[in-house]
Amino acid sequence: MVTAARKLRVASVQMEHQDGKQEANFAKIEGFVAQAAAQGAQLVVFPECCVCGYWFIRNLSIDELAALAEPIPEGPSTQRLRELAQRYRITVGAGWIESTASGAFHNTYVVALPDGTIHRHRKLQSFEHSAIRSGDSYTVFDLPEGFRAAILICYDNNIIENVRMTALAGADVLLAPHQTGGVGGKDPHRMGLIDPALWANRLADPASIEREFRGDKGRGWLMRWLPSRAHDNGLFLVFSNGVGVDDDEIRTGNAMILDPYGRILAETHQAADAMVTADLDASLLETATGRRWIRARRPELYGALTVRTGHERDTRELKFQK
Repeated sequence: MVTAARKLRVASVQMEHQDGKQEANFAKIEGFVAQAAAQGAQLVVFPECCVCGYWFIRNLSIDELAALAEPIPEGPSTQRLRELAQRYRITVGAGWIESTASGAFHNTYVVALPDGTIHRHRKLQSFEHSAIRSGDSYTVFDLPEGFRAAILICYDNNIIENVRMTALAGADVLLAPHQTGGVGGKDPHRMGLIDPALWANRLADPASIEREFRGDKGRGWLMRWLPSRAHDNGLFLVFSNGVGVDDDEIRTGNAMILDPYGRILAETHQAADAMVTADLDASLLETATGRRWIRARRPELYGALTVRTGHERDTRELKFQK
């Protein structure tokens, strides 16, 4: 339990990655870490798969996926993230593809603390490649500043039970790294693709692409559900996202930080790499509406939540359903 006087300054980054270019992506990450530390941030959150690239993964062969993936924590990206956290005395989170000794692959997010501690979350709802396995456990841990943090990657956050499980494990702040916005599909009520020409012309005509980022392909879609995850579970939420070209789609950025009432503390609509910061005030946690509602739970009524209905489908099938 955090004390009422405790505060945590956090930063959320949106960035455009280069597919398979770990060195270039890490150079960008390091620049933002330095910027966040200079602004007094104690935690900086980067997007899902920002180290290795994301949407192109679905088209890789097994050999290409194996060449892209790294063991955690032994691999070079983990060591580089740890070094950044120690050098700048800041907690840093970033994502890439993990390879295991058993030959399995995971979409994994790593958080490095300033003391060298490493926390790892394997995406629970993976669909990026037929060889990438979904994780099977929640990741909740203590930050040096007294807050308790959890990690859920992109689609993990869409399943309301996942967020509630982290809240029940004591999470005060949810790290929510994504690669979303501007997603394809034939359903007119879902996001829809952004014309790549708008991104290519963003410097000459920033208003047109930012209109898309603010609309239903970006912020409008996020506002249908993201504030409720924070509000209903009484936790802060740090949303980090890709921006710009991601293989054949355009990500919408919209980096933002929300309080336990679902209110936005900081956000950006820039069509560019960007970072937002906010101070999380722990005094909001104990009285948050969502926490009062959690205390009113009647678990004896919820047994059906753990029983399969027969309608469950693999995330891959649902993700690529037209």
